Amino acid sequence: MTSPKIAGTLGEFLQAHRARVTPAQAGLRRYSDRRRVEGLRREELAMLAGVSSSYYTRLEQGQSRHASPQVLDALAAALGLDDTERLHLHSLATDGTGPRRIRRPAVEKPEPGLLELMHAIGPVPAMIIGARKDVLAWNPLGHALIAGHLPADAPATPAGRPNIAKLVFLDPEARELFADWDAKARADVGCLRLFAGRFPDDPALAELVGALAVGGPEFAAMWADHRVTACASSIHELRHPLVGRLTVTEQALSTADTIGQRLITYTAPAGSPSAEGLSLLSQLVGDAEGPATRAARRQSQTI
Repeated sequence: MTSPKIAGTLGEFLQAHRARVTPAQAGLRRYSDRRRVEGLRREELAMLAGVSSSYYTRLEQGQSRHASPQVLDALAAALGLDDTERLHLHSLATDGTGPRRIRRPAVEKPEPGLLELMHAIGPVPAMIIGARKDVLAWNPLGHALIAGHLPADAPATPAGRPNIAKLVFLDPEARELFADWDAKARADVGCLRLFAGRFPDDPALAELVGALAVGGPEFAAMWADHRVTACASSIHELRHPLVGRLTVTEQALSTADTIGQRLITYTAPAGSPSAEGLSLLSQLVGDAEGPATRAARRQSQTI
């Protein structure tokens, strides 16, 4: 069963999204302005999804955990969920009678194919992150762009690996890096919640969520929002301490052989000021790797 400490329950997800949809957005006529909430009532959502009000109430209250895929799809359509949110809804609805849940390994290793690709793509900032947003490996430019204040060999051992979510929420220098900090933070929280729905029994993920919630009220508030985000591509504004203002496109690549592991790249349109900034950063970093970075690469290929 899904742990409420990580992904939250199916009922919590439905209730949060029901509260965001107004009757007008759902195409319902509003007969009175005297409503306690702006969002849909339970009976309204049940009607839109074509299920009984009593059944939906039991579903939201956790008294029924056997919703069919057809019912879940009907609820997703009524709530206007996108594909990522629909997938998360189905993940939350899976109980012990459904497919066996996948567990993350205690220690993640960078997938050899992704590691090979990261080192082959040339002067492009890149890193490999795991399902818990741990940095499993990075190239010199990826390190210099996102976390140049940390040791270059930090990802070499599991105990020392930086975590992107912890950097964003708890590291002052990383927080200053993102000019669009709120958008970046919400994207990372939404991505974490998406993976929490897939790996609800992962104690390391639960520990990470707990540490972030204790670290500050901002994460706790965003986590309680129950929004999920596709871990795909996004555009971010950076205030880099060495090359100034940059607008970069963050893109994620995963393979069928990895579960939750992604190769992250940061690019800018050719000829743009941001592309020139990345080129300058490449010159500052240099093409030659230092001993620590070479050692980190060798270590990441063996752990």
